[in-house]
Order: sequence, then C-alpha cells, then structure tokens
Amino acid sequence: MGHEMESWISRLFEEPDLLRMGHSQTPEDSNLGLGWLYYALGRIVRPRNAVVIGSLRGFVPLVIAKALQDNAECGQVTFIDPGMVDSFWSDPDEVLRYFESHGVRNIRHFRMTSQDFVATHDYRELSDVGLLFIDGYHTEEQAQFDYESFEGLLSHRAFALFHDSMVVRPDKVYGAENAYEMRVKYFVDRLKSDPGLQVMDFPFGVSGLTLVRKIDRNAPDPMRDWIEGLP
Repeated sequence: MGHEMESWISRLFEEPDLLRMGHSQTPEDSNLGLGWLYYALGRIVRPRNAVVIGSLRGFVPLVIAKALQDNAECGQVTFIDPGMVDSFWSDPDEVLRYFESHGVRNIRHFRMTSQDFVATHDYRELSDVGLLFIDGYHTEEQAQFDYESFEGLLSHRAFALFHDSMVVRPDKVYGAENAYEMRVKYFVDRLKSDPGLQVMDFPFGVSGLTLVRKIDRNAPDPMRDWIEGLP
C-alpha cells in the first residue's frame, strides 16, 4: 500500500462512525475490509458513473469516489440518501465540506429517497453506471425497487452490490421503536435463480455482501461476453 493511500485511510478512520456499519474495517492495520473490494472494483471497472443508495456516514461513497478520482477518467458518484436516520446529510454545504475534508470532490449527494430520485431530471440524464451499491431501506421490496430502477442504466461489465444481503434480522438503525426486519436476502435469493445473472456472496461484516453481474446472453460467445468486439 502506498504512503498516500495509507495516509488517506488513516484520515478516514479518524471518524469513528466510518468504522461502523458492517464493512469489516480495522483501524489497527489500516484495513478497509470490504472497502478494498469497493475500491478495487472502482479501479478495475473504471466507471464513468457509480450510484450508491444509502450510507450512514458515507463510508461506501467515499471509498468508491476515491477509487474513481484516482482513475485517469475521474468518474462521478451519485449518492442517494434521504437522511432519515438523523440530520447528518441535511445541510448541503456541510455535506460538501465533509466529503472534501476526505479529499474527494466527485460525489453528488441527493437528499431524497430512490423513489423521489427516479422522478428527477438527474435520473433521466444518468447512464453508463458501472457500479451500483444498494444499502438503503433493507426490505425485500425496497431492494427490488432500487435494483430494477437502475438495472437498465448499467453499463457493459457493470456490477451491482447489495449490502446486508445474507442475513434476515431486525434493523434498528432508525431506533428500537422503529425496528423492522431486514429482508434483502429474500430478493437476492430470487436473483440467484435467474440464469442471466452471476451472483456471489461475500460472508463478511455483520450481514454479508452480494455481488451481481448481468450476463449478456446475446453475446457471440456467452462464455466471454465481457470482451468487446468479438467476431
């Protein structure tokens, strides 16, 4: 790991909340945990656009934005979070300063639900999404809405990631009095039965992560559908 990246991680982990939310981070050894996967995908896929739905304090949009900013193309992260947990995302200027304090300048935050975002001009202008990270309201129905709303915008060789996707358990992020059952796993289980998808679980963190890739069944060679320009 280079000195610049190690310094960036050290600065990131000065914020205690960026060590939370089940990404297997460990500050003692400057370990991003699952964040290494998010960063690596950002550098490998090199998307022009990434979409992140939900984040308590911005760990995932920050890591993906860092990856895209480190690319020569410097792609952009569209971050959608209505700020229903608390007021952290309520002031646009403070949000901008927060991201810039971590050295990233390529995140656009939309303080709204996914349902509201898909009705906007920004949604209609969005295309070529190389990474989609779904970590919003953790019901089966909302996970399905989030995936289906952006599935048609995914670019060639894109990946969708579902956080908290392997365990059904109570989610108390909105307070114990507003606890509900986390059921993203049930939607992911349905995706696993789709022959047009590759689906892989990563059993790390509190509730796991799932990676999804669409297979191009119309490719001349489906076994090598990711290669452009096949004869």
